[in-house]
Amino acid sequence: MPEVIFAGPAGRLEGRYQAPKQKGAPIAIVLHPHPQFGGTMNNQIVYNLFYTFANRGFAALRFNFRGVGRSQGSFDHGVGELSDAAAALDWVQAVNPEARACWIAGVSFGSWIGMQLLMRRPEIEGFISIAAMANRYDFSFLAPCPSSGLFVHGSEDRVAPAREVMPVIEKVKTQKGVVIEHQIVEGANHFFDGKVDELTQTVETYLDKRLGKRDEAA
Repeated sequence: MPEVIFAGPAGRLEGRYQAPKQKGAPIAIVLHPHPQFGGTMNNQIVYNLFYTFANRGFAALRFNFRGVGRSQGSFDHGVGELSDAAAALDWVQAVNPEARACWIAGVSFGSWIGMQLLMRRPEIEGFISIAAMANRYDFSFLAPCPSSGLFVHGSEDRVAPAREVMPVIEKVKTQKGVVIEHQIVEGANHFFDGKVDELTQTVETYLDKRLGKRDEAA
C-alpha cells in the first residue's frame, strides 16, 4: 500500500492508496474523524473501511485532512476539509481515468464532509456514513439525497445519540430509486471501541447487498 502525496488547496496532502487490479474499477475515498480530536487516516475504523473497499477491487484512498500528519495547512472548520476531499477525488480520478463509479465513506466529522461532497459530485453512487453527528452538524443540505447509502451508529453513542440522529436522517428527502438505510451496532459507543469488527461486518453485509459478494466482485 503505497504512501502518496498529492496537491490540495492548502498545500500537499498525505494519503495511502491501494491501486485496483482491473482497469475501470470503482473508486472509494475514506474520510477520517475530527482533526482537532485526534482524527487521522490511521483511525481504526478508517483503516478497516479502506481495506473493505480495497479487498473488493476498488481504487481505495484514505488521506489526512489539512494540518494532520504530513498534510500541509491548518484546520478550517469543514470548509477547507471539503475542498481537500474534492482534491482527493480529483487525484484518484486522474490516476484512474477509466473509473465511472465512486463511493464515499466517512467517520464522524468525515461523514459530514463526505455527504457534502456527495451533493457536489454526481459520479458518487454510494456512501457509508459512520457515527454521523447529525445532531451537531447541519445535514439539511441533503435535499434531496442523490445516492443510496448506509448510516451506522452505535447504540451507546453519547456524542451523536442514535435517538437524536435517526429522526434527522429519516427526514432527508430522497430522489426516486434512492434508498437510505440505517443500522445500529448494539453496545457500541461513538468510537466503536471493542465493536469495530461488528461495524466492519455491518458494512460488508451492506456492500454484499449493493455490489454482490466480495469473491464475485473482485
